[in-house]
Amino acid sequence: MAIVIVGAGLAGLRTAQEVRKLGYDGPVVLVGDETHLPYDRPPLSKDVIRGEREDTTFEPAEYFAEHRIELRLGSAAVSVDPGRRAVTLADGSALEYEDLVVATGLRPRRPSSLPELEGVHVLRSRDDAEALHRDASTASRAVVIGAGFIGCETASGLRHLGVEVTVVEPQATPLASVLGREVGALVGRLHTGEGVEVRTGVGLDTLRGTERVTHAVLDDGTQLEADLVVLGIGSTPATEWLAGSGIETGNGIHADVSGRTSDPHVWTVGDVAAWTVGDGRRRVEHWSNVGDQVRVMAPVLLGVEPGPSRPQVPYFWSDQYDLKIQALGAPSPEDTVRIVEDDGRKFLAYYVRDGILTAVVGAGKAGAVMKMRAGIGRPLE
Repeated sequence: MAIVIVGAGLAGLRTAQEVRKLGYDGPVVLVGDETHLPYDRPPLSKDVIRGEREDTTFEPAEYFAEHRIELRLGSAAVSVDPGRRAVTLADGSALEYEDLVVATGLRPRRPSSLPELEGVHVLRSRDDAEALHRDASTASRAVVIGAGFIGCETASGLRHLGVEVTVVEPQATPLASVLGREVGALVGRLHTGEGVEVRTGVGLDTLRGTERVTHAVLDDGTQLEADLVVLGIGSTPATEWLAGSGIETGNGIHADVSGRTSDPHVWTVGDVAAWTVGDGRRRVEHWSNVGDQVRVMAPVLLGVEPGPSRPQVPYFWSDQYDLKIQALGAPSPEDTVRIVEDDGRKFLAYYVRDGILTAVVGAGKAGAVMKMRAGIGRPLE
């Protein structure tokens, strides 16, 4: 039987590559609900919506044939029977597995109460990004709901295309839940400086229009004209297809420190995975985390003696306008924030908890951020 990997994104692909690298010679099947070859998602909210890049595919079709990775694309997994060790796909076929790796990622939230109108978008897939780019090429006024990373990056891309943009965020600043209010305010200042109207402390009530959206109505009664609306209000782990399987889920798929779920032959990795960390479980939705997880999980799955491990310093980034916002460590809104550098656009901030440096965040300060890697987790002098 095969190693079946459900989810043909970064996490699924890296898993397939790692088991081959470690010498696994049996069948590997990579299942994806999209018809596209595995592709990189971060450029979707940047280069793709700006029309500067069309293809973000990781590897050509020949790569998968060469490495004997069978692709089952365009047919989502709809159920799993751990007793039979079989996954059923939407096309009715069933795949038996020796081990199953779930890497299904996230689905963007879209409130069911909102009317179905043209010009309203979410952004997760390549098709989403291409549709948004097409719409943006003729749009004049956009409202972006949510000022997380997707919302901020989308606002940046739309401004690049000359669209007037209003960002609506219920929290006090953009990225407040991730980077805290102090640094969130600096991100908000960046967008304001680029001509974006940033409205904080207010949320979306509904949308109006006949066939196409014409207005976004906020929960304070304000009506914003819009011929384009982007919903960037978060995502949920794609776990619904596991209902009735007995595999433990909650905010993601529960797993131990190596990615093994409540079923000994089912594993999970990537954005959907809630691995055990300390006394609890945590999902990490960052690109670089995937490689770290796969390097831990794959040797355990294969029964190979794992190599020496070392603590990984979390890292993530966001491209907004001409600046790269980078974060090392685990910033928290509860940390004390020290703004170390601020020239009115670029900035560098340290996050401190009980005298310990927990994170460094910078915009346009790549060198200053990266040189602090060794200091994360140590007392700040």
